Amino acid sequence: MRAVRRQLFPGDSAAGQGIIWEWQNDEGGWSPYEMNVCVFLEQAHATNHQRVDLGSLGYNYEVDFVAQVQTNKTTRFRRSVQRRLGAPYPVTASPAPLHTGVACSCQQCWLNSGTGPITTRYRHSMINFPNSSATHQVSSRTASVSSSNVGFVPYNKPTLSGARSTPRLNAQSTWALPQAGGPSTGLSASNGVSAPNLPVKMPKPSKVNQALAGMTAILMSAAGLPVHLTCVPQAASTHKATKKHSSVKEGRKVSKKGMTLTEPEAVVKRYLEELKGTPADEDCIICMEKLSSPSGYSDTCEGSAIKPETVGRLTNCQHSFHMLCMLAMYSSGNKDGSLQCPSCKTIYGEKTGTQPKGKMEVSTFPQSLPGHRDCGTIQIVYHISRGIQGPEHPNPGMPYTARGFPRYCYLPDNEKGRKVLELLRVAWKRRLIFTVGTSSTTGESNTVVWNEIHHKTEMDTNLSGHGYPDPNYLDNVLAELAAQGVTEDCLRQ
Repeated sequence: MRAVRRQLFPGDSAAGQGIIWEWQNDEGGWSPYEMNVCVFLEQAHATNHQRVDLGSLGYNYEVDFVAQVQTNKTTRFRRSVQRRLGAPYPVTASPAPLHTGVACSCQQCWLNSGTGPITTRYRHSMINFPNSSATHQVSSRTASVSSSNVGFVPYNKPTLSGARSTPRLNAQSTWALPQAGGPSTGLSASNGVSAPNLPVKMPKPSKVNQALAGMTAILMSAAGLPVHLTCVPQAASTHKATKKHSSVKEGRKVSKKGMTLTEPEAVVKRYLEELKGTPADEDCIICMEKLSSPSGYSDTCEGSAIKPETVGRLTNCQHSFHMLCMLAMYSSGNKDGSLQCPSCKTIYGEKTGTQPKGKMEVSTFPQSLPGHRDCGTIQIVYHISRGIQGPEHPNPGMPYTARGFPRYCYLPDNEKGRKVLELLRVAWKRRLIFTVGTSSTTGESNTVVWNEIHHKTEMDTNLSGHGYPDPNYLDNVLAELAAQGVTEDCLRQ
């Protein structure tokens, strides 16, 4: 269950004029930016900016209005952007002004906040949007909406539940509505409105108040009715995915060949050195708490040898975090013995993914690709079939689909193309080419999708952006492989 909200934009903004900015996706179609992004881009475009840098807003991109391209500042991968006219947002009456001071627990603050009262100290990674005009935006790939602000998650791991800066609603909490004719009839409010009982199962009996605050905000913002929260009986059994459900059992054997399973605390201690002195004014960007305070995950993650107040520094990039936060982040992932810095993306160890099992076939033929007339072509064919999600996937035990397989991809059969091929073999063995998620074009969930390593799936045209000629493609894909920890050093091992 998630909170929802209604957002208003000025009449002269992109929303009010029906202007939509879009980026070209991997399938050649056009995906709209979030409206906050459209508003920001339209403001820059209207003031004759030729280029805007979105780094300070949580987006790792810059947009060139002249060339109409979006460039990833890390990999330099470019996508086309376009501006089109659509239907304007409907006009509505202006709402009552919000409090200008500290948020309280009155109905007005509850209804305008998905998480209840917020603190007055904004973290360095939180972005506050003014109500009058939206001047900031965040990436739809990393955004998580909370209250009337938007904060970005600085790493692409699954969202961790339990940080103090968010309501303590565990992802595995069970919500159950009272059945008709059941023993619980609810309470009668003083104004005559009946308040039904809402049985709630919490993962732990402690720290209930924070969870109730989050649930109350959701319930009030959804209906504005009083609700009586009770306990739900323990379920007789809960279905959990076991190893026999894992669609990647063979892949795990390949990726973990020669290495033993490592305890999470040992992995964290391997790559972080404990700090004796704690930086007074530095935040932990995982839990959003000060490093001088205990970890925000102390109530949901426990370590036998790692205390909530222990702070560690990654050995190579020197970024600091609560060690318990790093333990919680690692435990929510593959637990493959590797860590990735949430700040700069530096990889420690050998990163593996969640790609389902399948087959990668390679062949060559003499026909040349446009832009590479001096050599033949390498053809890669990926085979993945539908199956059941394993413990490492979004919904363990549920089926996943595999649309569009086998998928045919092409590389020039020259020195750089062959190097890319060998690195793709490494990425395949590490299960980094595909993952199970939601398709950005069809919206289908629980399906096999590409995992941020772009492939050329067409030979004779590049109208869709997925073919040749493309003089920058090989350099782009080498940078994307390096971002996943797959470099030329892997070929020497």
